[in-house]
Amino acid sequence: MRFLFWIFLLITGSSFSQNDKYILLKADRVFDGENMHSNWTVLVKNNKIEQVGLIQNIPGNTETINLPGTTLMPGLIEGHSHLFLHPYNETSWNDQVLKESRAERTARAVNHAKATLSAGFTTVRDLGTEGAMYDDAGLKKAIEKGVIQGPRMIIATKAIVAKGTYGPRSESPDVELPQGAAEVVGIEDIANEVRTQIGKGADVIKIYADYRWGQNGEAMPTFSEEALTMAVATAKNGGRQVVVHSSTPEGMRRSILAGVSTIEHGDDGTAEIFRLMKERKVALCPTLAAGDAILQYRGWKKGVDPEPASLVNKKKSFQLALQAGVTICMGGDVGVFAHGDNAREMEMMVEYGMKPLEVLRSATSVNADVFGYGTKFGRIKPGLFADMIAVQGNPVEDIKAIKKVVFVMKDGKVYKRD
Repeated sequence: MRFLFWIFLLITGSSFSQNDKYILLKADRVFDGENMHSNWTVLVKNNKIEQVGLIQNIPGNTETINLPGTTLMPGLIEGHSHLFLHPYNETSWNDQVLKESRAERTARAVNHAKATLSAGFTTVRDLGTEGAMYDDAGLKKAIEKGVIQGPRMIIATKAIVAKGTYGPRSESPDVELPQGAAEVVGIEDIANEVRTQIGKGADVIKIYADYRWGQNGEAMPTFSEEALTMAVATAKNGGRQVVVHSSTPEGMRRSILAGVSTIEHGDDGTAEIFRLMKERKVALCPTLAAGDAILQYRGWKKGVDPEPASLVNKKKSFQLALQAGVTICMGGDVGVFAHGDNAREMEMMVEYGMKPLEVLRSATSVNADVFGYGTKFGRIKPGLFADMIAVQGNPVEDIKAIKKVVFVMKDGKVYKRD
C-alpha cells in the first residue's frame, strides 16, 4: 500500500510534504501590491508564497492564522533610509558623524532595524552610512544570519560626493574633518570609487549630484554629466543601479541624461524636468517627511504657523511630478526622523495629492520594480518571498491605518502577531 501511495503522489504531482511548513493567512481583504481583493486567502510554504485567492487544496499540516478586521498586504519597502542616523532634534548630523563612535552608531542601527521591521517595513533601501564607513554591510549580514531582527537591506555603503562639497565642514581651512561620504575628484576617480563600494558590498550606488556648496550656501551641481555617465556605466557593469541626491533642476537634468535610476528629493524640479524624467523612465523618491521634520525641529508649529516657503515649493514640485506621470517611489529619508515612523511619508504623500491606493503601490510593487527586485518581493504572488503584513482597517479608505500593524511576516517567519 505504501508503494501505491508514493506512486499516487508521483502521478498527481503533489508538492505537499510533512517536512514542509505551511501557513494559511486569512484576513478581511488582501492588497496584492497592485489591487485590493475580497475573499482571498494566502498559503505560505516555508519562505515562499505558494497560493493566493480561493484556495481549495490545503495540506493537512497547515497552520491557520486568522486576522479579522485587517488588510493583508506585501511587506512595505522603505525607499530611502539611513539606519545609522537618528533624529536631528536629538543630535545634529554633524555631531553624529564627528562625536558618536561607530560602535554607538551600530548599536543604534540595530535598534532602528528592529523598529523598522516591527512597523511593517520588511525591506529598506539604505542610502548611505553617513560616516559609518561600510558598517551597513555588517548589519545586513547580521540580519541575514538571524543574529538580529531587521528588514531585508539594499545597501549603498558610503555614498559618493565631489571633494569639497559635502560635510562636516570645519571653520578653519587648516583642519580636515572626517566626511559623511566618499570624496572623489575627476571622472576616473568616480569610476574607481564605484568599483570600491561594489567590492565592499554595495547593492546600489548613491551619488550626491548637487549639494549646498554655493557661495551663499545654496545647492549647486557637483558633477558633470560625463562624470555621472561614467558612474552609471561602471555600476551597470557590476549589475548595480545609480541613484542620486538632487534638488536643483540642473543637477536633476544631468543625472537623468546620465541614466540614473532614481532621483532623491527633487525639491526644485520643474515641469520640464519632470517631463524628461517621465520620458527617460527615471523615478522620483520625494522624501516629503524629511523636510517637514527639519522645519519642525527649527521651530515651525505644523497646523498652527503658516507653511514655510520651502514646503509650499515642495508641495508644488511634487504635484508637478504627479501631473507629468513620473513614477513615484515611497521613501521618507528616515533617520532624519524616527525609525519605525516610516509610514509618516505615506501619510504625507496622500496629504500632498496622491490617492491612497497609489501610495500603497509605491510602497510595495512600484518600489520593488524600480529597485530591481520585483521578481523577489513587493507583491503577494506565488513564488515570491513570503514578506507580508496585516494592518487593522483598510488603508485605501484611511491611509492612517497603515500605522496599525498587527502582523509581520518576513521570509515566511512571523515576527509580530498582536
